Amino acid sequence: HLSPEIFKAYDWIQQAGFPQVNIDLIAGMVGETDENWTKCLEQARQMQPDNITIYQMELPFNTLISKEMRELHIASPVADWATKRRWVDEAMNTLAADGYQVSSGNELVKNPDTDHFVYRDNVWRGCDLIAAGVSSFGHFQGVHYQNLDQLEDYLTTVEGGTLPINRALRPTDHQRLIRELILQMKEGHVSAEPFRRKFGVNILDEFSGPLSAQQSKGYLTVNGDEIALTRKGLLQADTLLPEYFEEQHREVRYT
Repeated sequence: HLSPEIFKAYDWIQQAGFPQVNIDLIAGMVGETDENWTKCLEQARQMQPDNITIYQMELPFNTLISKEMRELHIASPVADWATKRRWVDEAMNTLAADGYQVSSGNELVKNPDTDHFVYRDNVWRGCDLIAAGVSSFGHFQGVHYQNLDQLEDYLTTVEGGTLPINRALRPTDHQRLIRELILQMKEGHVSAEPFRRKFGVNILDEFSGPLSAQQSKGYLTVNGDEIALTRKGLLQADTLLPEYFEEQHREVRYT
């Protein structure tokens, strides 16, 4: 979105009186510089939303930019991971001075008692989610599924009265445990007790290897039942998660 569109939409949102407003920022968009990132952050601060979500730009294997990089042997137009993490770290420190609190590796809130990420808090703990739209992911009664990824195929299937599901997987109980664990780790803190109640597994024992290794490297701490990611770990949580995967899934490319 261009800035004029954002400011116009934000004005409408304020007039409508929504009880909770979030702004998304993406660190490392194509052509992003230190100066540009600082400017974007300052504009977000001036808007004073209830929540600010900050993503680090990714280039999945199947994107057009990634394809051009492989075929034309060109460098990535996106900032490297160290730079993106530095930008997010700087943003978290700046926003903390404004009164925001870190809610996850991506999200900051003004008031954690009233401002909630309902989708995250529920889906990351195993609730059902109905997928609507092209290529959307869903989770229903223990089955993960994804819709068709081409608009014409999607519309034809829906208009024919059939669910537009392209692929599905019923994970094992152990895989569901892993899913909920790694998603909640992205929030920056995990308690072992809910997993004992729900799955009958002590995650501190089940994953003692990666927990110990990551603690020794300063990515997290373990105190009693509580696992907490440090800022260092929070800024690169996604890179830590494969160590908790089942072995056959650790080298699988995401597309």
